[in-house]
Amino acid sequence: MTPRQGAGAHAFAALRGLARGALGLVYPPTCAGCGGATADSGALCPACWSGMRLIEAPLCPRYGTPFALDLGIGPLLSPRAIADPPVFGRARAVALYDEVARGLVHRLKYEDRLDLAGAMARMMLGSGRELVAEADCVVAVPLHRWRLWRRRFNQAALLARPIARAAGLPFEARALARIRATRSQVGLSRAGRAENLQGAFRVPDTQRARLQGRRVLLVDDVTTTGATANAAARALLRGGAASVDLLTFALVGDPSG
Repeated sequence: MTPRQGAGAHAFAALRGLARGALGLVYPPTCAGCGGATADSGALCPACWSGMRLIEAPLCPRYGTPFALDLGIGPLLSPRAIADPPVFGRARAVALYDEVARGLVHRLKYEDRLDLAGAMARMMLGSGRELVAEADCVVAVPLHRWRLWRRRFNQAALLARPIARAAGLPFEARALARIRATRSQVGLSRAGRAENLQGAFRVPDTQRARLQGRRVLLVDDVTTTGATANAAARALLRGGAASVDLLTFALVGDPSG
């Protein structure tokens, strides 16, 4: 870089900083959870942060569900993981799907608060650091084209891109396709959700070479029963992936393991 180019870059950075400062005066940073004033845009205020039920150890190494008690005897599988092991290898999430986490997801998903994706992705990177470190690529759970057309964006992809970028991993945006439009999962039982998603995902033939032998980090916003992740993971494994781990922002369920 020449001295003139360097001076230009510094001037541009200074102008950008001034613009951010002026914008902050007009639109002060607000809490991503409640909308109250905060020091940094996209951050949580102390009340929302303390109200979020963060998932911490001890937890089930397969489903990532927290245990109510720490028995102090090392990693233990939850009864569900023993009786109904998932297709994916491991799952991790930032928080239980309580009032604060649900509010963040709903603002991103239904109120077009796309600016929240970066902050949520940063939290997911912290909660899923082990999964991220062992992954070869990142894949988002896709929407069917008609739902994508109505919503205009895929919230899972908005979370997956910054995760991949921060981890230095390739984001395989076309590696998984949702080929069948399914009815809403809301109100369906666990068995009904699984049946609803049968055959919903497929790895396109043109993408199989990009998945061969790779460890995939699958990203979504919320895990409810795991039916969507199971269906997506099954398609990825059939498409040539060596393994699939799941990283989401929130997990529906109680800390019962």
